[in-house]
This record gives sequence, structure tokens and C-alpha cells, in this order.
Amino acid sequence: MSSIAFKPFHGLRRSSAVPSPTSTTTTLSKPAVKFHVSAAKTSPKLSNRNLRVAIIGGGPAGGSAAETLAKAGIETFLIERKLDNCKPCGGAIPLCMVGEFDLPLDIIDRRVTKMKMISPSNIAVDIGQTLKPHEYIGMVRREVLDAYLRDRAKENGANVINGLFLKMDMPKHWDEPYVLHYTEYDGKKGAMGAKATLEVDAVIGADGANSRVAKAINAGDYDYAIAFQERIKIPDDKMVYYENLAEMYVGDDVSPDFYGWVFPKCDHVAVGTGTVTHKNDIKKFQLATRNRAKDKILGGKIIRVEAHPIPEHPRPRRLSGRVALVGDAAGYVTKCSGEGIYFAAKSGRMCAEAIVEGSQNGKKMVDEGDLRKYLEKWDKKYWSTYKVLDVLQKVFYRSNPAREAFVEMCADEYVQKMTFDSYLYKTVAPGNPMEDLKLAVNTIGSLVRANALRKEMEKLNV
Repeated sequence: MSSIAFKPFHGLRRSSAVPSPTSTTTTLSKPAVKFHVSAAKTSPKLSNRNLRVAIIGGGPAGGSAAETLAKAGIETFLIERKLDNCKPCGGAIPLCMVGEFDLPLDIIDRRVTKMKMISPSNIAVDIGQTLKPHEYIGMVRREVLDAYLRDRAKENGANVINGLFLKMDMPKHWDEPYVLHYTEYDGKKGAMGAKATLEVDAVIGADGANSRVAKAINAGDYDYAIAFQERIKIPDDKMVYYENLAEMYVGDDVSPDFYGWVFPKCDHVAVGTGTVTHKNDIKKFQLATRNRAKDKILGGKIIRVEAHPIPEHPRPRRLSGRVALVGDAAGYVTKCSGEGIYFAAKSGRMCAEAIVEGSQNGKKMVDEGDLRKYLEKWDKKYWSTYKVLDVLQKVFYRSNPAREAFVEMCADEYVQKMTFDSYLYKTVAPGNPMEDLKLAVNTIGSLVRANALRKEMEKLNV
């Protein structure tokens, strides 16, 4: 089958293609030419066995993919190096994820119904007035959510391996297996573990921003942010304030291109920030975030410090042969909000569903055409979401006056309704034409005032 290549995008900026003699380049950009792949119809049936698929990485993407595959009767292997991993993550999940992924309520630490957006000049805007009584943003700890999804996959037949993926040998023929090399930690070989290999028919890379699977298929690099977070145990009387409240701080002091946060957990708060452009100053930004919230977390004790890279845009290539990337490995974190948990779980499930469909529940071999269907569906459903949030970040995170305008805009009830409806249910909420026009005028007015303020501030600094 001939290879069809598209120009990749870094964010929304066109870039040169990443060279690869063997794989197809795919991006979140909408292809100019539509095509249909029917290779699965000619894929051979497997003899005396089912399809074998390995998932590298046991986060929301990996756990969701493993469960979907195992339920369909596919021989499923999930390799995760650290089964008690606590990824530095705000831990916010949309309401739709609870129902869509059948999450039990007891793994949700807090149901946030109120948020405060706090400007560089410490003007606070209350957000959440448009929420219905049953609506909320769920707050989870990643070690709890990830373990639950992995355990559920295991209950459905997935083989969960505590191991560190090292590399994979590529097949030289279409029907040959991928040979995975990894170090297995089963408790029998000591802390050093034991070298092991595994032959599979397809691989899903769900191993995060530093994905070794992505490197193995020459998926290309991307810009990334550093997220830094401290878990702080605060006095009980202080914790009452954060019972159902989350805070977001914007300003050059907390981040030149992102935001700082205080998100409530079961018995503590997660305080963090992130940046792409000034990674070496991340601890300075974290200190500023703590200082902005100091009166509300006074007397708190830091119980854990975490840091991790977060992708800023999709990789130039997310598919090669029978290997596909999902979650952070593919670059599925939104600009502006930094949301990644839902999109990780959703991409893992969508990729697995494409494999299940193409293999007829594990009875036939799959090829690149089967996995490409996952990318086509993903891009069609979410490409516009990533584009809009990318534009919002460029417009409103570029200066303190622009951030003041952003916070001012968030006070509008219509903005809150549209934002929460889109976030909670992951659908583009239909707007009211008159309200949209009013919003456009108000936004332009806010930006004009922000620009005027910026010029005055520049004069003062001369």
C-alpha cells in the first residue's frame, strides 16, 4: 500500500516534514484530500491465536486502551514502570468523563462547583454561577485514578506488567511481530529487575511526554512545558475554604505563558504552575504562586514535590505501521487550560476501538489503515478545540494587561456558561447570535483597554 504524507504542524504553525522512509506523517491539521482505507478487508485471519497488542504506559490513556482491548478478547499486555506513579497534575476531570468511563464517585476527591480566576493585580472573579445543581468539575489524584483504570483493565483480562520499556525491534515484513525489550520488576529478581522480551502484533504508545515509543517510530519532537506542583497539607479550618473551590492565578509572576493553580484534593491542596518559555525559572514561579495564595494556605506543610514535562502540541507523526501514539505521547494536551486527562483516556479508548474493529475482535491481523481510522476520528472531533485554545493562549497570555482583560471577560455570565458547557461535556456549545456579538464587542473593548494599559506601563518603565 502506498504511503500518503501530510505536512505536519507544530501547534498551528506549519513546519517542515519529519523525514521517514517507512511511515506516514499525520497531524491535527485537516487533510486537504479525503481518502478511505480498506486494507482491513484483505488482512488475513490469525491461526490458532488472537491478536496481540502491547500498551506502553499505564496512565489514563494506557489503562483505557487496555480495558477496551481486553474486553474484546484481544491478548493485551500493559507495561508500566511505576505502578504507584504520582504524576504532577492538577487532576481536574470534566463531568462527562465520570459517566463516559464509568468512574466510581469514591475516587473523586472533590466536586468543584466554584472557581476563582485571579488577575495579575489580584482582582478575583467568581466562576461557576451558571452550573446546574448536579454539575461539577471532579478533582482526582493521579495515583488513584490511574491505578483504578489499570486494575479494571486487569479484571477484564489484560496482562499488567511492572516493567520499564527499553526499545523495540521493527518487523521487516508486514506479518512479522514487533519485539519489545523491557526490564521486568516482578519482585523475584531484586531491585535491578530482569531483562525480558515480548512479541506483539501492534503497539500503543501511552508512555507520556518523554515517550520511548515515539522515539522508536521517529515521531518528531514538540515544544513542552514544565509543570511543577507541591502537595500542601493545610490546617482543617483552611481546608474548609477549598472544600468545593479551585483557584487559578494569572500573571508574569506566576508564569509568563501559563497559570498557577490551587486545586483541592482529599486532605490537602495541590499548588502548582507551568511554563514553556522560562523552564529554568519554574521554582521562582512556584514560589510566586504560593505567595499569591499565602493567606489561604498559611500554616501548610509541603508533603510532596512533583515535576513533569507536558506537551504543548501534537507530535508531527502519531502513527507508523502498526504503532500508534495516544495521550501525552501523542501531544494531546490543550493550550490555555493545560487539560490532558480526559483527552488521554479518550484517545486510548478510540485507538483501541479502531484495533478491535479492524481485527474483528482480535481474529484478524491489523495494519496501518486500521489504526489510521482512530486518527481520522480524533482529528475530526477535536481539531477545532485545540485550535481555538491555542489562539486564546496567544491572545490572552501574552502580557499582564491582556491577562487582566481575560479575567474581566471571565466575569461575563454568558462566557461562563459557554465555557463550562464546552468543558464539562466536551462538545461545542451552540451560542446565541446576539450574545456572541455582545461578547465580541466586549472582548475587543477589553483588549483595547489592555493594550492602552500596556503602553502606559511601558512609558513608566522607560
